[in-house]
Amino acid sequence: MKTIRLTLAVAAAALLSAPSVAQQVDLGNRSMLEVATQLKNGEYAWAPELSTEGPALFVVNLHTQRAVLFRNGVPIGATTISSGKAGNDTPTGVFTILQKNKDHYSKTYNNAPMPNMQRLTWSGIALHAGKLPGYPASHGCIRLPHAFSGLLFGATEMGMTVVITSIPAVPSGSDTPAVAALAPVGPEVSLSKASYAWHPESSPATEDSMVSVVISAADRKAVVIRNGVEIGSAPVRVTGETSPMAYVLRAWDNSGQHWLKLQFAGAGKGMEVGAGEGKRFETPDLFRRALASVLRPGSVVIVTPESLRAGSTGRKQTVIEEDEPGSPG
Repeated sequence: MKTIRLTLAVAAAALLSAPSVAQQVDLGNRSMLEVATQLKNGEYAWAPELSTEGPALFVVNLHTQRAVLFRNGVPIGATTISSGKAGNDTPTGVFTILQKNKDHYSKTYNNAPMPNMQRLTWSGIALHAGKLPGYPASHGCIRLPHAFSGLLFGATEMGMTVVITSIPAVPSGSDTPAVAALAPVGPEVSLSKASYAWHPESSPATEDSMVSVVISAADRKAVVIRNGVEIGSAPVRVTGETSPMAYVLRAWDNSGQHWLKLQFAGAGKGMEVGAGEGKRFETPDLFRRALASVLRPGSVVIVTPESLRAGSTGRKQTVIEEDEPGSPG
């Protein structure tokens, strides 16, 4: 009897940790973002041929339990997920991939297999294959269908930006004019000559360097991250709408900068943006010039209405993870 019970217990544990059987969905004549809203639990879509080259950005939506992969600003993959359950909530914010391990086993949760693990924090948050019951059920990690997790693993690089948000819609996209022309606006005292921090030597540029900028409307602050390290910050004033969104630099040629805007909220909202979009952002002139010197195609500017500070009102947004290593859950 004890042997039978032990066998059943082991089988149950294996079932709980086993990756879900994934089912790929054909796009047909639908867009990737349209398909993302229609995926059933365990399903995913994958069409890398839509954008074969360029930097990638992975956007996870805890509210919809969906995630979308963009390459060079074009959505090439979408999937269902299972995030952290109550009490083990998945943190929202902006992360970079810190570590990749195709055959990872948890040191915390009974050596549970976590195939295609991509670590986002040293305190134990990661992307990996796992069981998808149709609702948040993990210890904080983002569980993915096994087949999709393998495809994603092969499409990402260390230092790639991952945005985790919680809003009632998947991203929608559209070509837009440049947003980096941050011109002073507003009736308050100008920030054009305000002090700022700039230390690019903290993370020297390499051929594969990736730059992300996080703008917090609540803190009135912009933080510049290269390869997961903060290299600059400055005061910033945002006017108009401050719902979560991202701007991805698709190209930079003789005609100027070309950006794609990804808006994480407001299903059905128009994405057309006028040439004056950049005038909504005021920041020191010298900081703006320094920022332009490190931007390259693939750079991401993320705008959030939330605070980046601990102890603030609203939900804290994680930007850079500095804790000691832990085990994904």
